Amino acid sequence: MKTQGLNLFIVDDNEFMVTALRGYLDKRFGLDLNISIFYTGESALEKVDQDTNIVILDYYLEGENGNEVLKSIKKINPKTEVIMFSSNENIGIAIDAFRNGATDYVVKGEKSWKKITSLVYGIITYPVRILVREFGISKYIAMFLITFVLMGVAVCLALKFIP
Repeated sequence: MKTQGLNLFIVDDNEFMVTALRGYLDKRFGLDLNISIFYTGESALEKVDQDTNIVILDYYLEGENGNEVLKSIKKINPKTEVIMFSSNENIGIAIDAFRNGATDYVVKGEKSWKKITSLVYGIITYPVRILVREFGISKYIAMFLITFVLMGVAVCLALKFIP
C-alpha cells in the first residue's frame, strides 16, 4: 500500500537546477510529495500516468518544445497539474501554455521557487479549500474530515488485503 503523498515530476535539462529545486521542495513538503526528476520530456512522458499529480515543466528542453510535452502530458492524464517553468518572459508563450492546459506559468528568477512552493501548496490543500468554501466549515474540521475518511479507506483496504 502506497503511503507517500502526491506524485510530482520535475522536468528540466539543467541538472543543477533540478537537484536544487527537488531539495527545496523536499524540505518544505517532506512526505506530502513523491518527487521524481527527468532531464528530457521524452523520459518524463514514459512515466506519466493516471497517478501523476503535478509536473513542473521547463519550456526550453534541449531539442524539445515544452508546449508539445505539455500537450502530451494532458493527453495521458488531463487531471495532471502542469506548472510551466521558463526563463522566457514572452507573454505569447505563457498564453500558449495556458491554452494547452498549464495550471500556471512561472518565470525563473529570484522569487520563482517561492511561487512554485505556493502553487504546489495550493494543489495539495485543494480538497480542504473546497470543503471550506462549499460547506462553510472551518479548515480544521475539513482537515479532520479528510483525515478521517482517508484513515477509513486505509483500514478498509487493510482488512480486505491482509488475512
